[in-house]
Amino acid sequence: MTDTAAAPTSPLRMAVAFARMLRRAGLGVPVGSALAYSEALAATGVEERSRVYWAGRATLVRRPEDIAVYDGIFAAFWAGRERGSIATATDTVVIELDEPAPDEEGEAPSSDHDPDPDRTITVRYSPTETLRDKDFAVCTPEELAETRRLMAELRMEATRRRSRRMQRSSRRRGRPDARRTVRSALRSGGEPMRRAHLEPSWRPRRVVLLVDVSGSMEPYARSLLRFLHVAVMGKGKVEAFALGTRLTRLTRELSRHDPDSALAAAAGAVPDWSGGTRLGQGLQAFNDRYGVRGMARGAIVVILSDGWDRGEPEELAEEMSRLHRVAHRVVWVNPLKATPGYAPLARGMAAALPYVDNFVEGHSLASLEALAEVIGA
Repeated sequence: MTDTAAAPTSPLRMAVAFARMLRRAGLGVPVGSALAYSEALAATGVEERSRVYWAGRATLVRRPEDIAVYDGIFAAFWAGRERGSIATATDTVVIELDEPAPDEEGEAPSSDHDPDPDRTITVRYSPTETLRDKDFAVCTPEELAETRRLMAELRMEATRRRSRRMQRSSRRRGRPDARRTVRSALRSGGEPMRRAHLEPSWRPRRVVLLVDVSGSMEPYARSLLRFLHVAVMGKGKVEAFALGTRLTRLTRELSRHDPDSALAAAAGAVPDWSGGTRLGQGLQAFNDRYGVRGMARGAIVVILSDGWDRGEPEELAEEMSRLHRVAHRVVWVNPLKATPGYAPLARGMAAALPYVDNFVEGHSLASLEALAEVIGA
């Protein structure tokens, strides 16, 4: 092995000089690594090039991308080669944005700037992913239409609850099933060979959705109504209502398969669309006519509203308390919750929060997907 003229002779000095050259080339070589390399050289000697190389490779190189620089410095220092080879070892990586929209002019890129396909990193842009997090209030009509189309892929399934109805059990435990045991015994000459059992069945909880259609919710009301349509058309028992200055049941109107027809029917059924808000009176009507009488008992009740209420907060708190006593869970979806610096200071929102189990956002497609997970949790 031939050393360069400037190379020191002792292992420690050679290691220090070699580490200094690596630092000049841009590698981060701590002092401890240089000392470890000197100890490795003292143990292996400097006569065999492969040992010197791998001792340095193991102690001085910490990142795979530094290997090429290390090889060049090693060749220049230990074998007396020129460092000009180091520059050629540097990789040039071209990052190309692959956009889905084609070039309007249809011109092919110049051959002078054609990147090497083997060295090109393609970063893809997805308009759908961008749209998922965009606030409904700032979407264009085309984006809102696309968002409502994407909502068709939403799947909402409520949590399951234990039913009083019994079902056959394949396990050998639970309540004895005398009827099935006797029928089985008849097929074996009256001798019961196996005892059958029953076990409780499970069914999904009812989901009740109440959406605020007042003027303050105008930027979100139609998108949330589309969410109600997806929920009604999905699996399980789902009831839908509109809250404004009065309560309007929309389950029948939203049961149509065609989204446009369903939304048009629902909008036509609500006489106080974009009007005022009487959340307390609306909830009182729901509790008296539907909720306390059975619809909300053991159900997951979801209220989609910004909490702006013209009624008395004491009335809203009283009706929220009645609802909370009979429902399994009360979820409040507020589109304004995603606003930076938001605090639930509105009188209606402050009065309702003590009776809310989950307080979530509802301003975008991603937040509605998160809401579906909350309902199914």
